[in-house]
Amino acid sequence: MTRLSVNINKIATLRNARGGDNPNVVKVALDCEKFGADGITVHPRPDERHIRRQDVLDLKHVLTTEFNIEGYPAPAFMELVLQVKPAQVTLVPDSPDQITSNHGWDTFANQDFLQDIIAGLKDSGIRASVFVDADPSMVELAARAGADRVELYTEPYASDYRKIGPEMAVDKFVKAAIAAHQCGLGLNAGHDLSLENLAFLKKSIPFLDEVSIGHALICDALYLGLEKTITEYKKCIE
Repeated sequence: MTRLSVNINKIATLRNARGGDNPNVVKVALDCEKFGADGITVHPRPDERHIRRQDVLDLKHVLTTEFNIEGYPAPAFMELVLQVKPAQVTLVPDSPDQITSNHGWDTFANQDFLQDIIAGLKDSGIRASVFVDADPSMVELAARAGADRVELYTEPYASDYRKIGPEMAVDKFVKAAIAAHQCGLGLNAGHDLSLENLAFLKKSIPFLDEVSIGHALICDALYLGLEKTITEYKKCIE
């Protein structure tokens, strides 16, 4: 079974644009759960330009599905996640001013750093996922660092899906997924997945545990409505 975790960062971006509490991040998260989401993802950044620290604390007390918190493991981020203790923390190599994630970890150059961070998460009972490019060597070194899962950075797949065709676009992701499976790692995927390209990814990678989708899903919800959109994304992975 592949699970759908809905990233609600864009909901917080919309709220922050007016400075009030509309839309309410917690209500939207609970509605996503009610409409069939298997989890909720947030990616708090140091400048709180979308998800805020208080949002994370508020969500901790009300979510009934898996809570996934993404972010760069700076001291303030680690303090927050160790306090909240979500089901999963996804470690991403973003700089503070980065608009969105655009590459995975170099798990060779950052091996010692990641080992220490992952050990701290696992000591607190938190599943550790490492954001990586579709490179079997990076996947294998994530396993060596102690990760429970890897999340494949799928923007290149989404970009190539139309340019060179689905089969060629997915090839390196299948190889990375096989490497993860052989290392005993769980497998997540995320970034630019959509109703257009998600079903083919799922068909090509049968041991895909979770997809985390935000931007495309929220854009689709503007036309289809949130409930219908979540239903359509779930169809892609079932």
